[in-house]
Amino acid sequence: MKIDTRPVVVREVGLRDGLQSIARVLPTALKLEWVRDAFAAGQREMEVGSFVPARLLPQLADTAEVVAFAKTLPGLCVSVLVPNLKGAERAIESGADLMLLPLSASHAHSLANLRKAPDDVVREIASIRAARDAAGSRCLIEVGISTAFGCTLQGKVEPAEVLRLLQAVLDAGVDRVGLADTVGYADPAMVRDLFERSAKVAGDRLACGHFHDTRGLGIANVVAAWQTGIRRFDACVAGIGGCPHAPGASGNVATEDVVYLFASMGVATGQDFDRLIALRGKVAGWLEGEALYGAIWRAGLPKTMLAASGAAG
Repeated sequence: MKIDTRPVVVREVGLRDGLQSIARVLPTALKLEWVRDAFAAGQREMEVGSFVPARLLPQLADTAEVVAFAKTLPGLCVSVLVPNLKGAERAIESGADLMLLPLSASHAHSLANLRKAPDDVVREIASIRAARDAAGSRCLIEVGISTAFGCTLQGKVEPAEVLRLLQAVLDAGVDRVGLADTVGYADPAMVRDLFERSAKVAGDRLACGHFHDTRGLGIANVVAAWQTGIRRFDACVAGIGGCPHAPGASGNVATEDVVYLFASMGVATGQDFDRLIALRGKVAGWLEGEALYGAIWRAGLPKTMLAASGAAG
């Protein structure tokens, strides 16, 4: 089989999706060191925080400061998660390049996570698009369809509902959409089917895959989405992360494992293994006692790849 070697973007989301699931508050100085080291490792897109009330997620209360620092790094696309219009206004004010708006395909998860039904969230997304345009901002709006493959609260999520919501947010004028396996229920066959069906709705605006490794299929699901044409994936250093409102959800696919996956197939990500592993070591020290995941940091690179262990693409 001929491998499609078009470059892949691995967006680091550990500073948001990872840290929101960990009770301790990482000092701002360490977050800035994380951003600096990730940039030095070749990462050119990072989700650095979320504009949510500090009383709800004190771990992310310094997002504006982290955005300001990240914006000083040339060529870095700085993204943030926003749950509502107020958060979007703060994102626009911060100068972030992209705001990620979560929309759950599970009614139960949507009520738990945002206290709104999915269709109410869609209406707010339309308001956010209007506010972005009125402000003259160039901040991209990306919607991540969470629990797209199932939900620990609701159980089954019908693909037809995912596609309906996908069309609704496209009609609301968002720039990009992605699909997320928030609780790690997906398998490669499910991933291939839903991404192929979603591509028929969204075309090239379908731009991201977000997978959790709860049941050990995260990397396999990345491959399945990649085979449908997706060239951008979320990942967390050391595989940290989860969702406070999705019981049983463990970490995201590990950044270093995803980079290794593509490097092993000759697909460029622009990231450097040695620097990534060094960053993972720092994060492990900062989060001592927390559950960390991933395989390549433990096993090391195979001898067949050691000569190319600098730039992984």
